[in-house]
Amino acid sequence: MKKKLDELINKCYKMCDYIESNNVVKDDLKKPLKDVLKNDFLQYILYLSMLDSRLIKSEETFIKNIFHIDMSEDRAKLYQEFYHLTPEKFGIKIPLAFKYFVLADAGRKITNDKYNNKKAKVISDTYKELGQCYIAENEKAGELEINAMSKYCVMLDDYLREFGLLVADGNVGVKVSEEKPEDLDADKLLTELNSLIGLKSVKEDVNSLINLMKVQQMRKDHGMKQTSVNKHLVFMGNPGTGKTTVARLLAKIYAAIGVVSKGQLVEVDRSGLVSGYIGQTAIKVQEVVEKAKGGILFVDEAYALTDGKGEGDFGKEAVDTLLKAMEDNRDDLIVIVAGYTDLMEQFLDSNPGLRSRFNKFLNFEDYTAEELFDILVSMCKGQDYMLSRDAAEEAKRYFTEKTENKDSSFANARDVRNYLERAISNQATRIVSIKDVDSNILAILEKEDLTGKKA
Repeated sequence: MKKKLDELINKCYKMCDYIESNNVVKDDLKKPLKDVLKNDFLQYILYLSMLDSRLIKSEETFIKNIFHIDMSEDRAKLYQEFYHLTPEKFGIKIPLAFKYFVLADAGRKITNDKYNNKKAKVISDTYKELGQCYIAENEKAGELEINAMSKYCVMLDDYLREFGLLVADGNVGVKVSEEKPEDLDADKLLTELNSLIGLKSVKEDVNSLINLMKVQQMRKDHGMKQTSVNKHLVFMGNPGTGKTTVARLLAKIYAAIGVVSKGQLVEVDRSGLVSGYIGQTAIKVQEVVEKAKGGILFVDEAYALTDGKGEGDFGKEAVDTLLKAMEDNRDDLIVIVAGYTDLMEQFLDSNPGLRSRFNKFLNFEDYTAEELFDILVSMCKGQDYMLSRDAAEEAKRYFTEKTENKDSSFANARDVRNYLERAISNQATRIVSIKDVDSNILAILEKEDLTGKKA
């Protein structure tokens, strides 16, 4: 970590010289931008170090190694007092050098910028790496320092977003579906929900939830007291049973009726929340929560955060950070945790705070053979395919056998999708050499396409 940090800091200092050489810095800045940035970095580390009002040996050593400064506790207290290094003041203040980097990038101040106007993003990344290294090498660093570091880094990223310098980054394990509340029609969305194949009990539960939320909004509009409702949910069931589809529709419906402000669904799994470094997990969770505010955060296979992990794993940190974020953003954030039924029970038992926040359960049952066939027909229709009579009979036989002899790999609608993709591939092989192909031949799937065997 130390090598990566040194490389990042040196890169930042070179970018300072680059910005100054392109006349971005104002004349009233009384010292080189590199010195300003170095002082900003030092203040950041002293801010974290002095949260407990003392400076221990490992912190002194870290400051010496990174900034080549001999720092005593008395000197650190002078810095703390002079620069107001407290959460109330320093913790909400954008550092000066960072503002110049943002100015250079957002204002496109440098023609043919060799850093592609991503200099401020490098600074933000350096703050994260600096904080993580500090915590990793600090024998006393705990939740206080980790939370302060996380909030500070999230603040910097928010500032980048404000100027359009940080967009959806495509993090592994994170998917964001954006929605515009003004384009959402609650009645149409409810019709779409209720027209889903199968899921009878789920649709009943969701409709009850929506009705409850509607009435609460009515009471609010009439100036009446609202019942405290826990909006967070547990979706339990096997893969391919429609959990993500229902979550996406629910996010849109809640936005349409005013429960949340935006209606986006942010899908995330363990890889999108947990990192391998101390302190970085909290930052990842905070970033995902920022994306999900105003909508629903959908944590798939949530049990993977705690299932069978050793003491050195950071899944627990992700859960703790998420629980706090749920409380801090309870008015405009809904969290849905999802996964296998038995494993989700174990997940909820892993932390006392989970049971209190997740007390509404929706059970997604496996599809029947008839429902799987209906899903196949629907998928075919959506792609301009149709089944011949023999193919339809073969599909019904296949799904009956599949549901009667389930194994651990059974994946419901996902199996249907794979089944159809194989059939389409087989059909292509069968008809590619036919000279006079019409739309009927292109559309019809035959029995041999489903079985992969010639009739």
